[in-house]
Amino acid sequence: MKRFARRNPTIVIGAILLILVALAAIAAPWVTGDPQLLTPNDRLQSPNANYWLGTDHLGRDVYARTLHGARISLLVGLTVAALSVAIGLFIGLAAGYWRRVDTLVMRFMDGLMSIPAILLAIALVSLNKASVFIVIVAITIPEIPRVVRLVRSVVLTVREMPYIEAAVSGGSRGGKIVIRHILPSTVAPLIVQATYIAASAILIEAGLSFLGAGVPPEIPTWGNMIAQSRLFVARAPWTVFAPGTALALVILAVNLVGDGLRDFLDVRLARRM
Repeated sequence: MKRFARRNPTIVIGAILLILVALAAIAAPWVTGDPQLLTPNDRLQSPNANYWLGTDHLGRDVYARTLHGARISLLVGLTVAALSVAIGLFIGLAAGYWRRVDTLVMRFMDGLMSIPAILLAIALVSLNKASVFIVIVAITIPEIPRVVRLVRSVVLTVREMPYIEAAVSGGSRGGKIVIRHILPSTVAPLIVQATYIAASAILIEAGLSFLGAGVPPEIPTWGNMIAQSRLFVARAPWTVFAPGTALALVILAVNLVGDGLRDFLDVRLARRM
């Protein structure tokens, strides 16, 4: 374990940060008060013994709202990463191995990649009520083509290997070859890609909430906390500093884990290091 930590310090640091944030998010209902509780008499108070991170312009506890906001960010990031990888893996395997569907699938994926997640979310919110589900769908759709292209590139490379040709010559079916011989080769790059998707999803969710096109405003998220407090940043900078710092730390942690996994799982890079 110590040897692994010395060779991959970025993974360890990022993992520790993520674990701390996840534990804080899980424990938020028990270690903080009501994030929606309004105390007008205590509005814009600086950090003190009663309010560790101060209060906002409505007298709400910034500490409680920041921890509860972590729940939404982590939920969106993990869900988008899981859905994108699961759907993109299935489509990418099919497009890479069966050439008949490759052209049609990839042209459709190119069309999806041209849709910005923010514009798609705004369109979906205008047609439906704002919710976490709509945000997840809006962010997942543009991320799927990136996973498909990654998986397809791996499949195209592995498909030409001698052991794949031997399996085909031996009479193995296409589905069996894909699952038994090709699928394991996609695991390492997909793990790394999933970390970057999670970081991107968290940032996009914060941007959507800042623009008012994300989750409902009564649900505390880091994006809408920054948006609601931007007019008071000169008088009460802690209202923006707390969620902004939390957002930056989570993105940093996810990127550290992604970079560390890339270095660890890339055999050629590991040998050079």
